[in-house]
Amino acid sequence: MAVKNIETWLTDMDGVLVHENTALPGASEFIETLKANNRRFLVLTNNPIYTPRDLSARLSRSGIDVPEENIWTSALATADFVARTVPRGSAYVIGEAGLTTALHEAGYILSDSNPDYVILGETRTYSFEAITTAIRLILGGARFICTNPDATGPSENGVLPAAGSVAALVTKATGREPYFVGKPNPIMFRTALNRVGGHSETTAMIGDRMDTDVVAGVEAGLNTFLVLSGITSRDEVETYPFRPDKVLDGIKDLIDVAQSGEVEI
Repeated sequence: MAVKNIETWLTDMDGVLVHENTALPGASEFIETLKANNRRFLVLTNNPIYTPRDLSARLSRSGIDVPEENIWTSALATADFVARTVPRGSAYVIGEAGLTTALHEAGYILSDSNPDYVILGETRTYSFEAITTAIRLILGGARFICTNPDATGPSENGVLPAAGSVAALVTKATGREPYFVGKPNPIMFRTALNRVGGHSETTAMIGDRMDTDVVAGVEAGLNTFLVLSGITSRDEVETYPFRPDKVLDGIKDLIDVAQSGEVEI
């Protein structure tokens, strides 16, 4: 085994730091260890509904203190992507405050009049009228972007359709595939690294999903840690053609690494 230096940390939120609104064992201690040792870090989420301030408050209620500037969402990554591709452009948006706020701050105009992009995010109530408008604008030449490919999302009463499912509907109607910005697209990690000034060789990604967190981390050239406190079981790891660098029970097992900045891989 080789000893690797870890200077920057990217970590998923749900299934790694929290389960619903409850902090997972070691989550608060891990974040405090990063801060105490001046480690660069971001908490990542594919959920584009909430602003970083909203998510910081949610984590705080769970007993985890993450400043809003240390949160990176698929909405922020999407706004960064379109602002780099078509600076100060326009977009027709289906989504909530997390997405619209990010686009406004990136200098975008939200419009249904010949927009550069149709951007599909998450919303608690998808409007048939809004989806119809999106379809017509895409057929009229607007580029199609979706914040994340997740087909379903959780709720207290069971699964809900999410952006990926609605994107499939729009694709069926238009024949146009969207460009998904969120995980597992490695661009989610590359924009995060740009934000904190990290380098892939000395960055670690912690996630609970092989099909999003780990595969994106592998493709982005990061050191990857899979924790078994969320979606993926240990047996499932063997079914994938790629592997994380380490499989751990939970984030509590990485506190010592956060302290020392070194890990055997």
